[in-house]
Amino acid sequence: MLELSKAQIEQYREEGFLILDRIIDPADAAKLKARYEPLFDKAEYETGLCPDEVNKPQGNPPYTQQICNGWRADLTVARIALSEQIGKACAQLAGWPGARVQIDNLLWKPPGGRAIGFHQDSAYLYWLDKPDMTTCWIALDQTTAEGGSLMYIVGSHRWGEAKPILQFHGPEDDLREAREWAENLGLELKLVPIVVPPGGGAFHDGWVWHGSRVNKTENPRRSISIHTVSSEVRYNPNSLNIGTGPVYGRYMRFGTLDVDDNYFPVTWHQDGKRTKGLDHYLTHGYRA
Repeated sequence: MLELSKAQIEQYREEGFLILDRIIDPADAAKLKARYEPLFDKAEYETGLCPDEVNKPQGNPPYTQQICNGWRADLTVARIALSEQIGKACAQLAGWPGARVQIDNLLWKPPGGRAIGFHQDSAYLYWLDKPDMTTCWIALDQTTAEGGSLMYIVGSHRWGEAKPILQFHGPEDDLREAREWAENLGLELKLVPIVVPPGGGAFHDGWVWHGSRVNKTENPRRSISIHTVSSEVRYNPNSLNIGTGPVYGRYMRFGTLDVDDNYFPVTWHQDGKRTKGLDHYLTHGYRA
């Protein structure tokens, strides 16, 4: 059971993140890791549906590979990404009445894999009226600072709201925007890496600066990120003239700014209003 103490919630709100040695059972982490090769290398989609995005940039040194919303394609992914316990923890940390999944990311950083630039997740959610986010990041391999693990800048969720960074995948200077932002505020960067066993990980605020550096080891680093937003979120009417997100705006419904539970499911709500049919999907997929 994933239960958070009052002290842990306070720590999250003070530092912008909370690192835990165990979020899911290590056996479940191993099951999920076993699905990476079929999903990334063979495009084997259990449910018959493709993920929303499959990003496999090529280069030498290699890039981190990414699948977005693997929960639509694979039930092993879905059972973690749509976990009621993880949704509850995200809502408690953020102070929301409920949490809905905005997106999941399956991440595979190979040996020598390039950095992911330090950024704020919520800067990319201009198309929602409440872009505040809480993310659950879970390691599927033993992580080390040298292995390109996720890193946080302590307290940076209090620095204000920046814009998306210039280069997300493989920048030469991964700290450029974060460093410039800190210098303008007269602040120093205090970086903390996530070093946990498989099944461990962290929760972080959508406005905390974070990224991952070059994987200097001979081992891959695989992980899943579950990005949640408030259950009360809607599309931002002020974003309609500049687009509603190049991928996820296509899920807008005619005549309303309400988001659709079929694409952004509520995984936990204090009133028990978990998206109808979600538990059936986790067992049977899309079969009636």
